[in-house]
Amino acid sequence: MAAVYKSLSKPDKKDEHKGAGGKKNKQRVLILSSRGVTHRHRHLMNDIYSLLPHSRKDAKLDTKTKLYQLNELAELYNCNNVFFFEARKGKDLYAWVSKAPNGPTVKMHLQNLHTMEELHFTGNCLKGSRPILSFDAAFDKQPHLRVIKELFLHIFSVPKGSRKVKPFIDHVLGFTIADGKIWIRCYQINEAEPGKQKPSAGEEMDMDQAPKNGKPGETNVSLVEIGPRFVLTPIVILESSFGGPVIYENKEFVSPNQIRADLRLAKAGRYNRRSGQGLERKVKRGELGLNTEGGRKKPKDALDDKVLFA
Repeated sequence: MAAVYKSLSKPDKKDEHKGAGGKKNKQRVLILSSRGVTHRHRHLMNDIYSLLPHSRKDAKLDTKTKLYQLNELAELYNCNNVFFFEARKGKDLYAWVSKAPNGPTVKMHLQNLHTMEELHFTGNCLKGSRPILSFDAAFDKQPHLRVIKELFLHIFSVPKGSRKVKPFIDHVLGFTIADGKIWIRCYQINEAEPGKQKPSAGEEMDMDQAPKNGKPGETNVSLVEIGPRFVLTPIVILESSFGGPVIYENKEFVSPNQIRADLRLAKAGRYNRRSGQGLERKVKRGELGLNTEGGRKKPKDALDDKVLFA
């Protein structure tokens, strides 16, 4: 990662002599949400908006069924990428990533989200700077992951000549595949000269242990997490923008509604078993004649006092 950062931080002589007729990377992202998002969902959307200076933010979308209207909104805002957050039942959050207006579209379940305010990490980056995108090698092994990687490249890679962009690269966006999910993290690139590193608290640095000065201009590069962090689970990939045939479906995905329904059925099963056991005990006591009311009554004895002196 340090070698990549140093190679990108050097000025490119080709770009200096490049004329105005060169091909430009024109990527703009429209970020918006549906009705019903919570405060944590809203803070996550604001964090992503602050990390993407080439993005536009719109008000909430009133409908959850007519998502093709997002293509018209993207055209009005002059955007060719859409990042849509759909909230359901005030608990579940789904992320739609689309390349407007022709597609494709990826629907993902967003979970384990933590905003910058919750994490309180020490990392920080300049607002408006450009990131380095670091993708796991597993993205190139399966076709649907290659499609997702290309969409992430169009959304999270900030163009060099975009608006509000500062000519600095000081943070890294990491995309990792684990357990069939995409784990997203954001790190600050921390540079320090070898001879000016401070010792940790409570420790003194001896002259023998002090690091030797390296070559002039050489720095040590480390990563410090900034936030936010969240996990995406791919569900389906549609051929066009918010519509069209399904070209990929995750068969292993279980919706949160189904998980909650299974938990409710498990609790109901425990209650039914306890009530059935209570009913069996009541019937058994009645058969033994131990119940004062209900159950099987004892046959009357012919020598009973109530029968003899009736």
